[in-house]
Amino acid sequence: MNDELEIGRGRSWEQYWDTVKRRRWWIIAPAFSIWAVALAISYYLPARYRSETVILVEQQKIPSQYVTPNVTVDLQNRLHSLTEQIFSRTRLLKIIDEFHLYGREHKDSDALVHRMRDDIEITLVRGDKADELSGFKISYSAPEAQVAQQVTGRLTSFFIDENLRNQQKLSEDTTQFLESQLGDARKELESQEERMRQFRSRYLGELPDQLQGNVQILGGLQGRLDAATEALNRAEQQNMYLTSVLTQSRNSPSSEAGTSSSIDKQVDRLKAELAVASSRYKAKHPDVIHLREQIAETEQLKKRLEKGNAARSATVTGAGGESVASGDFEGDSPESQLQGQLKANRMEITHRKKEIKDLEHQINQYQGRLNLTPVREQEMAALTRNYNQSRTNYESLLAKKMQSQMATNLERRQQGEQFRVLDPPGLPQRPYWPNRLNIALGALAAGLFLGAAAAALKEFTNVCIYTDQDLADFPTLRVLAVVPPVLTVGEERSRFHRFRLELALAVLIFITVPVLTAVTSIRP
Repeated sequence: MNDELEIGRGRSWEQYWDTVKRRRWWIIAPAFSIWAVALAISYYLPARYRSETVILVEQQKIPSQYVTPNVTVDLQNRLHSLTEQIFSRTRLLKIIDEFHLYGREHKDSDALVHRMRDDIEITLVRGDKADELSGFKISYSAPEAQVAQQVTGRLTSFFIDENLRNQQKLSEDTTQFLESQLGDARKELESQEERMRQFRSRYLGELPDQLQGNVQILGGLQGRLDAATEALNRAEQQNMYLTSVLTQSRNSPSSEAGTSSSIDKQVDRLKAELAVASSRYKAKHPDVIHLREQIAETEQLKKRLEKGNAARSATVTGAGGESVASGDFEGDSPESQLQGQLKANRMEITHRKKEIKDLEHQINQYQGRLNLTPVREQEMAALTRNYNQSRTNYESLLAKKMQSQMATNLERRQQGEQFRVLDPPGLPQRPYWPNRLNIALGALAAGLFLGAAAAALKEFTNVCIYTDQDLADFPTLRVLAVVPPVLTVGEERSRFHRFRLELALAVLIFITVPVLTAVTSIRP
């Protein structure tokens, strides 16, 4: 294996180096020419300065657990909206006229606006998380550094002011919308309350929450009806008894003993009923009181009858020979007393019948209410459901409106989420374009590449033989002898002058290229 590293068609690195030395000016000349032309062009290109500012998105000063923001537009969408507003034709033309950009006079306005949009650059700044935006950068490029700084400052103020105005307007619009919705919800709630009120007024006594009361009232009415019926029965029995006594008194005025016996039986019967009633009711119960009154009246009647009988039996002639007429006792006669008691008893019967009729009517009413209660319960359930929904909606909107109002107050006081300038627009010290150093180095690299390509093309198309290896590449040729080059004095002198000239040119080029590149790159 050969010790030399063979490349390509059996050529070594030494052979390639010989080729480079032989074609050195084919490489140097294009490289220097292209570098010189690019450097000259970059020297006369107008410089452009870029001023940049960093705007931080500052969160609201009050914790969100106390005041929830009512504007939840994310930063990227908000920036897109702000950019569309600030990049509008009217705003940009105003800035162009204010700072006299692009030679405003006698130029197409649309072209100027389009050009300024190209000179503005907005870059998002992300936080610790990849999807979290913490701020953004605004930059503007201009031929003058001061103009670039001033325009960037104006754009920054536009973004801050417009964001503050938009946030406040969005917050106020949200609050106004919630207020309008709250007004509608209040009207709907009042309408549901009015329906509930009308329903309760219309079906008073038939409502589900009155069911237990109706049952208790119906039970009380039924008890009163039973008591009134019993009282009616007693009154009718009393009526029959009084009628019988009155009849006996009229038919047989001398039967006082029988009448007194009947009254005693009546008293005994009433006392028995009083004992039964006292065991069932309290002392102040109407039936108990009424029985006691009947007993007292019957006993009083008995006393009056006995008194009347005694008066009739004492009808004798007075001391002066005059007789006492029985008519003097007619006002207190047992018959008149029986008639008065019978009249009172019949009035009581009439009263009891009327009472029973009224009680039956009330019982029918309450039974009808109880029968309609399931129907009213369904209707009430539908009204209550609608009312509860309206009330829940109203309370929810009221809470949201109050929360939105607090968020709006924060925006008005500039305590909500807002933009804050982290780095103000700086005055650029050097132009960002053209980058003459990169242009010079790029042109030099391109020239070297083109020169190397031209040298390689020349080398491969040349049929001259320069070395033994070149001769060995032709297998059909046989080397008989090798004759070293023999130069004359003139040839040696010419070669020496040529070497000096090439050396001077090389030194000049290698000095000129870095010096001029450095000088040009630091030119403002």
